[in-house]
Parts: sequence; structure tokens; C-alpha cells
Amino acid sequence: MIRSKKKTKSLPAVSTASLPDIVFILLFFFMTVTVMKDTNLLVENTLPNAKEAAELKDRDGIIELRIGKPLKKYESKVGMEPQIQLEGKFIRVDELQGYVLDMLNQMPEHNRRKATVSLKVDKKVGMGIVSDVKTKLRAINLLKINYATLNGEGQSNL
Repeated sequence: MIRSKKKTKSLPAVSTASLPDIVFILLFFFMTVTVMKDTNLLVENTLPNAKEAAELKDRDGIIELRIGKPLKKYESKVGMEPQIQLEGKFIRVDELQGYVLDMLNQMPEHNRRKATVSLKVDKKVGMGIVSDVKTKLRAINLLKINYATLNGEGQSNL
């Protein structure tokens, strides 16, 4: 009787040839879905502190306006009076309505109805320019206004 020796079969090695493809697919996915908001600050913007502030839950439909004294490097261009910054550029109070209406038109329809203007006003700025901004916003029926503040820990409540 002849006995045959059984060979034990080992499992083949797992191929890692497709691993770089998977890494690049993930990389491109995150590159396309990540939004980097890069707005350079043109004005001084030290927000006032608040004890009883609530954070905005829904960030869709928010238009941010910063109001403050221009930084030193911009004083020669725009002067030393408080200025309005919208998306990385200075705008005058009389230009505000046009810019805000353009931003509203670029928003999806469902966000236009709940559009909110978030005012990030430097704590050293007087209420004169803020009142002018609110008057211009009221004229285009944009009545939801939020004042951004710092909470007790120094974090922004937007």
C-alpha cells in the first residue's frame, strides 16, 4: 500500500496592489468635499463678551458683516473711520444693499427665506455705523440680524 503524502495548501498572500488606489480615492474625496473659508481680516474685530448668548444652530443662509477700524496697512487707502468688511473687501454703507442682494441671489431658494445677517462688530465701534447698516438691511427686508459675541471662554457665539 502506497501512501501519498498530503500537501497542506497555504492561503495566498493578500494583494496590496490596490491599496494606493484606495488611498488616492479617499484623498480626492476629502479634497472635493472640504470647504476652506479663507477670509482675510481687513478690520480690527475684537468681539464684545456676553454672558447670555446662544449659538446659531443652522449655519446655512448666513451673511457675515465685520465692522471695525481698518488695520494699519489699510488706513492709507480707506482712512481711520470704522469700515464694513464683506467677504474680504471693504464696502461703503450705500453699497451694502447691492452686495447683500447679490449674495441672496446666489443662495439656494430654501436658504433665502431664512437668511440671517451676522454682525461681527468691534467692541470699540460706535453704534452710528451699525445703525446705518441696520437701516439699509431693513430697506431690503432683511430683518434677521445676529450680533456675534464672545462667550465667557473667549469663543465666538455666532
